[in-house]
Amino acid sequence: MSENSDGGDDRWLIVRGRRWRRTDPALAPRVAEELKSRLGAARNAVKQAKKRGDENDLAEARRKVDIAKYGLGERGEYWWEMAVEDRERRAEEALKELR
Repeated sequence: MSENSDGGDDRWLIVRGRRWRRTDPALAPRVAEELKSRLGAARNAVKQAKKRGDENDLAEARRKVDIAKYGLGERGEYWWEMAVEDRERRAEEALKELR
């Protein structure tokens, strides 16, 4: 269960007492959905690589998780401190790298 305890602030999500940065709300739905899809695939690849004990695949899968989260604005510079154009560019660059 999640709760938002930052007084209505839409920048953070609180899950089990841990604060997570939310996805950038300015991203076009198509871009956000594709990045989330790529994130899900990368997370699955992390799980599978762990099962196999394949450190090379694990490193690559984690790199892809990081790229997707960066594109979504969940890592890197805070999206709310960036110009919308820069946020959109960051997301598009992450998608290009993940394709």
